[in-house]
Amino acid sequence: MTRSPTDTQRLVLVVAVLASFIAFLDGTVINVALPAITRELGGGISTQQWVVDAYLITLGGIILLAGSLSDAFGRKRVLYWGLVGFAAASVLCAVAPSAPFLIGARALQGVAGALLVPSSLALIFSTFSGAGQARAIGTWTAWTSTAFIAGPLIGGLLVDLVSWRLVFAINIVPIALTLVLLARLPGDRSEDAAPRVDVIGAVLGVLGVALPVFALIEQANFGWGSPIILVPLIVGLLSFAAFIWHENRVKAPMMPLSLFRVRNFWVGNVATTLIYAALSLGTFLLAVFLQQVGGYSATLAGLALLPVSILSIALSAVIGRLAGRFGPRLFMCAGPIIAGIGFFVMLRIDSSVAYSSQVLPGVIIFGLGLTITVAPLTSAILGAIEPGRAGIASAVNNAISRVAGLVAIAAASIIVGPVLDVDGFHRAAIVTGILLVGGGIISGIGIQNPVSVPADKLQA
Repeated sequence: MTRSPTDTQRLVLVVAVLASFIAFLDGTVINVALPAITRELGGGISTQQWVVDAYLITLGGIILLAGSLSDAFGRKRVLYWGLVGFAAASVLCAVAPSAPFLIGARALQGVAGALLVPSSLALIFSTFSGAGQARAIGTWTAWTSTAFIAGPLIGGLLVDLVSWRLVFAINIVPIALTLVLLARLPGDRSEDAAPRVDVIGAVLGVLGVALPVFALIEQANFGWGSPIILVPLIVGLLSFAAFIWHENRVKAPMMPLSLFRVRNFWVGNVATTLIYAALSLGTFLLAVFLQQVGGYSATLAGLALLPVSILSIALSAVIGRLAGRFGPRLFMCAGPIIAGIGFFVMLRIDSSVAYSSQVLPGVIIFGLGLTITVAPLTSAILGAIEPGRAGIASAVNNAISRVAGLVAIAAASIIVGPVLDVDGFHRAAIVTGILLVGGGIISGIGIQNPVSVPADKLQA
């Protein structure tokens, strides 16, 4: 018979869900607040891009280091400092007097956010095993998906009724609750952990991500031939190459390249790159497009993706169990392709931006595909790595997804042009759909199911 989770396992799952919820909530509330932020603080699409990408740059650059710290110092300690830092940065965002100040506070928020998700997932993978692990990941996916409901809905209401500043202040409530529950967990630092901080790797990683993203965003203002664009682009690419070289030689790498010798890990991360680039680009532009072109309020724009969250909450746990029983390959292949079809359906949107006939059908199809994808993708990638390295494996996967997202958003102005209109959104929908279908094809070809299914999975 299937074993019920222990009290400690239940508490671990609740803490992991809440900590991840905080990071995901911040990612979902910001898109609906962008037009209001630029109306008050000034700026156009480049300011909107920077408000999103400042967070993702530091999160993507530091998250690898955070994964190593999680494995060395313990998930509980790293989670604690991540929660405290996220609360402080959220307050700074809420009181920002200018766009540059807000962008800087968002960068600090990304540093703290980097400590949250890898440690949360590592807690699950070090506490659960077998079919229980697959069910836990499905539950984690379902509940963290409530951020996709709560974020746009609460964020839209706060923007319309009070102020965009409260969009950041709402983080304090789940952070306080998570800190209380976290204190009840036992310490988990390994006795033989030998913590080493790969400072050089961290610096090279941040430069290798931040400078090319700067070039992608600001090329619309200065042009590709400007030294202001070319110098950061070249230095950034060289820094990224140096990062890979350094990680292959250092004794305690921030990103162990040996992880990529595991087939499901590297194939899954290639798929992650395409899927999360599409997810970030598509949802970012859809939220802005509905408000700036469709004339939707922030609340209605936030509610536009509500079906995605409903489908995820309703089906993620079921999909997680099925993937644990039958293997992740079919789900990782079919899910992204279905999601991509959803964005192709959005090509029917015209200047009227009618929700029920033009937006909703594509959103439902996209939501179904995304729900089929996420839990099996997470299980396939992290389940391929031994529990002792779950923190860094989770960090690598999260870093790849965040960097893919920030590069996609940075490239948004290249895809849509200087002004987001119907034609620009159609181009973005096509690119988003192609990326999603590509992720499904790669998963179908490369992901391997377990050779044999353990008995405990058959009884799940």
